[in-house]
Amino acid sequence: MSAPSPAPATDQGPPPENKFHLLVKIAMVLAVITGLEVLTVYLPLPKGVIVGALLVMLSVKFTLGIYLFMHLKWDKVFCTILFLIGLILALGIALSLLALFKNSDSVPLTSQQAASVTVAPALRTG
Repeated sequence: MSAPSPAPATDQGPPPENKFHLLVKIAMVLAVITGLEVLTVYLPLPKGVIVGALLVMLSVKFTLGIYLFMHLKWDKVFCTILFLIGLILALGIALSLLALFKNSDSVPLTSQQAASVTVAPALRTG
């Protein structure tokens, strides 16, 4: 008579987490952070504290959103690098425009100021 063979192990640990469940959890975290942002605006705190807290929460939301919802976590590193290059270029352009144009540039002209503006004559082709 032979010895009975051991029973196959059925305990393989928790099942792997589905991407859908992960994205739903991240969406819930992002919703909670959004609620905290709204709450922070209405708290009687100094302006610097509010802006700092909002910037931290914004950074966390941006990182989670880009990394998971744009699927950079599961893409090749090359795709992430391309995204970051575009992000850096966009940030540079935005900062350049902010440095180029001041608040006073967006103030509407009064009727007297508008009358004194000279418009260059149209270029003549010939």
